[in-house]
Amino acid sequence: MDSILVTGNGPLNGQIPIAGAKNACLTLMPATLLSEEPLTLTNAPRLSDIATMTALLQSLGAEVTSMQRGKVLAMSSHSISNHKADYDIVRKMRASILVLGPMLAREGHAVVSLPGGCAIGARPVDLHLKAFEAMGADLDLRDGYVHATAKGGLKGGIVDFPIVSVGATENALMAATLAKGTTVIRNAAREPEIVDLAICLRRMGAQIEGEGTSEITVQGVDRLGGATHPVVADRIELGTYMLAPAICGGEVELLGGRIDLVGAFCEKLDAAGIEVTETEAGLKVARRNGRIKAVDVATEPFPGFPTDLQAQMMALLCTADGVSVLEEKIFENRFMHAPELQRMGARIEVHGGTAKVTGVDRLKGAPVMATDLRASVSLILAGLAAEGETVVNRVYHLDRGYEKVEQKLSAVGARIERVSGQ
Repeated sequence: MDSILVTGNGPLNGQIPIAGAKNACLTLMPATLLSEEPLTLTNAPRLSDIATMTALLQSLGAEVTSMQRGKVLAMSSHSISNHKADYDIVRKMRASILVLGPMLAREGHAVVSLPGGCAIGARPVDLHLKAFEAMGADLDLRDGYVHATAKGGLKGGIVDFPIVSVGATENALMAATLAKGTTVIRNAAREPEIVDLAICLRRMGAQIEGEGTSEITVQGVDRLGGATHPVVADRIELGTYMLAPAICGGEVELLGGRIDLVGAFCEKLDAAGIEVTETEAGLKVARRNGRIKAVDVATEPFPGFPTDLQAQMMALLCTADGVSVLEEKIFENRFMHAPELQRMGARIEVHGGTAKVTGVDRLKGAPVMATDLRASVSLILAGLAAEGETVVNRVYHLDRGYEKVEQKLSAVGARIERVSGQ
């Protein structure tokens, strides 16, 4: 099993290109099931999760071809030959549930295994099912599978989510494009990935209004066509690499970065003493003079502070001047990186969904273990600023969400390498 070896090496300087968003691409790919015509995605990230979604779509009869070294995905679902998404594939990734809406909308029936994924708390699919029921679907959960039918097709309805859910909003939005009549999605998620999906679906011929707000209205159409669509920049990769010069010093330009994708995150960086400026090519990040200042952070749905940047922000605050409080409001059990940071000398106290971080002058390198995707990269960031050598084990989590992390960080001066397991 591979490990990442990191040695603290001072300030970082240079440029890092930002890839297309994993979470956006995983949502856009199932949209091919809505149409008989080709859907081509450009700026696609090259990640293991994308390979998993590719395998799932192919198992359903879709054709998926990777071109230009994985940056372009050409897909075609002129016929769906299999209506069952098997456990063996779906268990690897929670985003697999996103094939349910498109298949149900186009074919009128689907059987999808309940999904798996990384262990950062319960993320049940009940909100997805609530949306389909509001559009007239009949649902039966048995033997670990969702059996969904919509005789005569889905019908427009009012989908009123009790809490905000990105995945459920995406699934409902795709299903509604082919439903008969008008669907209104209330308390909808507002994330950039939702907006990106709506733009792609409109290119395919969907009639959608209100994406990026809490209420989305969809007028169903009889069929959707093909399209070519560029995947939006990955705001989580962007935020992660913005923290590299913040924690190490130096100045790094993030190519393709956009301030509107990380507004709340930038506010916290500013409060901590990090300067973010827009350039023609993206965003430039540099630490102001002196030590990082402590700040309090509470994760929230977009446009609030992203839960997927909480672990990385904790790594930064481990060396801040003062006491910071991080409150995790999205997922339970998402402070599993805290004990690993403590092995590096961090002072962290976790009480339920709150972590109190008292900054130390310097972290120390140590062998640590990645517990999930974002935790893995938080440990790498900590290692960049630590004294000595840090070995991050179980980095298969990392490959699910970060493309060529060693090469990107090495290019700006980091001492980092992948060590192959025996």
